[in-house]
Amino acid sequence: MRVLLDTDVLLDSLLQRPPWHAESDEILRRAAGSEVHLAVVSLTLANLFYVGRRIVGAERARAEVRRIVMTFDVLPVDRQTILDADALPGADFEVNIQIAATKSANLDAIVTRNTQDFSASTIPVWTPSELLGRLTSPTTIRR
Repeated sequence: MRVLLDTDVLLDSLLQRPPWHAESDEILRRAAGSEVHLAVVSLTLANLFYVGRRIVGAERARAEVRRIVMTFDVLPVDRQTILDADALPGADFEVNIQIAATKSANLDAIVTRNTQDFSASTIPVWTPSELLGRLTSPTTIRR
């Protein structure tokens, strides 16, 4: 299974935001064990660093960005991604960029705590809890 993680899921883990960090940490643990393949949009890395450096410091935020770059697929935001995002009906352009990049990469789903932000998505949108439930299901298909 290949999924895109929204910025909020990564921030929950980096900042250890209760109560959400437990599920985010578990997703990252499962990815390290090859139960799920994770991706992020390149824009997410900039946002993660920007928010993270103000709360946990630049060194730790930069280390987290490096870890993600080495272990996740990083989806580009190129001209076509922007054009595809602009054509989507959702009002949040950053969300539309993530949807367009996910479609382009042919991923299975988007994982976010803010599912309502992705209501215009034609790609399945799951909460961290829903993803974890699918990973523990005996019908999970691994790629």
